[in-house]
Amino acid sequence: MTYEFQDYPDREMLVINLANQLAGDLSQALDHRERVAFAVPGGTTPGPIFDHLCAADLPWDRTDVLLTDERWVPGDSDRSNTRLLRQRLLVNRAAEARLLPLYAPADHPEDRLEALEAAIAPALPLGVVLLGMGADLHTASIFPGADRLDDALDAKAPILLPMRAPGAPEPRITLSARVLNGALRKHVVIFGQEKRDALEAGRNFSHAEAPVLSVLDGATIHWAE
Repeated sequence: MTYEFQDYPDREMLVINLANQLAGDLSQALDHRERVAFAVPGGTTPGPIFDHLCAADLPWDRTDVLLTDERWVPGDSDRSNTRLLRQRLLVNRAAEARLLPLYAPADHPEDRLEALEAAIAPALPLGVVLLGMGADLHTASIFPGADRLDDALDAKAPILLPMRAPGAPEPRITLSARVLNGALRKHVVIFGQEKRDALEAGRNFSHAEAPVLSVLDGATIHWAE
């Protein structure tokens, strides 16, 4: 497993540089493909990156944006990653992008999984993916100890998996490691010494113990305190 590690003196510099790199990767991909799929995480970390990226001068109308994972909650919930996308990324010039949802109204993700996968499949493989990482070494909603962890890490995994994990208050839906690894360009953003130490300690763990390891080969990791 090989990856590039970029260390920044502060978060502001990381945010600006990473937004520029993502814009460059998308532009390059769009030079060679009619449409490009761009997968991004939710949570608090990517918001400032989205604030810069949404103004990039790109053919956003040929870009499909989707989340790497989503909580199974309505789109107007404070817990919704889709809400973050609509507020922070799919604005300004990026408002022309097409959103591929990872949620549809239903009690359980299994009830809508087939329809959601059918909408995503034509957009694959991913052109560019941005990932986060938790201190427990999860990425997307591929958590250590999750009920479908082995399925999510399988080389023949489906596009999407429903996921339930200890400490996650609601069910999740996530892109599998196979789909994330199919991206032409992979970036991982990490903030804080705790997560850097966790990544360093987890390098010799199994993929089940440290799921983020399953997507790091060929990736660029961006870190700032």
